[in-house]
Amino acid sequence: MSTAAESVLRVEKGLADPEELAAITAVLLARAAAQPAAAPAHRGRNTAGWRRLERTPGFRAPHSWQG
Repeated sequence: MSTAAESVLRVEKGLADPEELAAITAVLLARAAAQPAAAPAHRGRNTAGWRRLERTPGFRAPHSWQG
């Protein structure tokens, strides 16, 4: 359990007043409580539009349609 003497935030460099720590705590709590933006229902296709050359076979027949 935490006691009242323990601090949740730690100042790495410099000296922070209690008002400054309260301000940064308020900003961080507001960011954490903010609702994320709604994702669009459908973003288009879910596969890549380009070919991965390392997955293509090394040999293609001369009469292949993938020339």
